[in-house]
Parts: sequence; C-alpha cells; structure tokens
Amino acid sequence: MTTLDPAIAARLKRDGDGLLPAVIQEASSRDVLMVGWMDDEALARTIATGRSTFWSRSRRAYWVKGETSGNTQSVREVRLDCDGDTLLVIVDQTGPACHTGDHSCFDADRLL
Repeated sequence: MTTLDPAIAARLKRDGDGLLPAVIQEASSRDVLMVGWMDDEALARTIATGRSTFWSRSRRAYWVKGETSGNTQSVREVRLDCDGDTLLVIVDQTGPACHTGDHSCFDADRLL
C-alpha cells in the first residue's frame, strides 16, 4: 500500500465511496482522453510511479493504464481543481487511450 501525503489528502473532497473523478488530458494535444476514478491509494500510486493508476468500481481493484494493453500513460502533472473534488492528470499517451481503440474515449459520440 502506498500512502498519500497527508497535506494532499486533507484537501480532497471524495464521494461516498472515497473516490474522486480524474480527468486525463494529453499533454501534447490537450485532448481529453478519458475519465477514471481514484481513491487516496490510486492517487498516491500515480504520484509515486508516474503511471496513471485507477480504482475500478466494477472489478473493485486497482489498475494501471496500459498494464495489459500496452497503451500507457506517463504522468507529467496532477492538478486538483478549486473545489478539491476533481483531479486533472496530464499525460504523455502511448497508443490509444480508449478500450475501443479510439485515441480518446470522447471520439466516437458527438452529441452537438
């Protein structure tokens, strides 16, 4: 288990399950690639390793982006929004970010 810096943890406003949404943005293009969920440990692992680590709500387990697909995210920055309830993770993306094979999870279905 990786421990989150208490000064950072004190600033976070988590949902009822202890999670925060993490918006993943590509550093070079500024494209929003995906949204994942992080708890304190996932955030601590992300900061410690420089690899995007999330909590899977369906599998109830941690996962590292690209661990099985090879489509990795190298973390450049992690930012906290003004309310303390959303993370922005700026990454260098290798390969597609979406499990469908699209560059971004927001490529396929434009509503307006």
